[in-house]
Amino acid sequence: MIIVGLAPITEGDSFQWREVISTEPFDILNMKAYGYDRREKNVFYGSPEFKMRVISLGPGESMPKCDMASYVIFVGIEGEAEVDVGTDRVAISRGQCLVCEPATLSMRTNAGARLLGIQVAKGNAE
Repeated sequence: MIIVGLAPITEGDSFQWREVISTEPFDILNMKAYGYDRREKNVFYGSPEFKMRVISLGPGESMPKCDMASYVIFVGIEGEAEVDVGTDRVAISRGQCLVCEPATLSMRTNAGARLLGIQVAKGNAE
């Protein structure tokens, strides 16, 4: 399978996109993750239809509320996090997957967590 999309190039604090054509898998367990204030650097694949990022929260850290216009899929890689989806709170841990329709989302963890986040653009149904 050939994957074509965009991935970030990071050198120090600079950040830009480059085209990716790859038949290699992404190593999401060992991929470097940045804090919320530099979250765009955590995007390792992007296209007009979807983007993928690593989310890493240390013990006691949180992700503030965000109004998402896209569908979001969270996959637990390590640890456990609580995800607020609108007024619902859901715990997600290693090996679990949470699919969210467009909503206001936030996240927190007590012991730390690493997740894969996939944003899928909401399109017109055919």
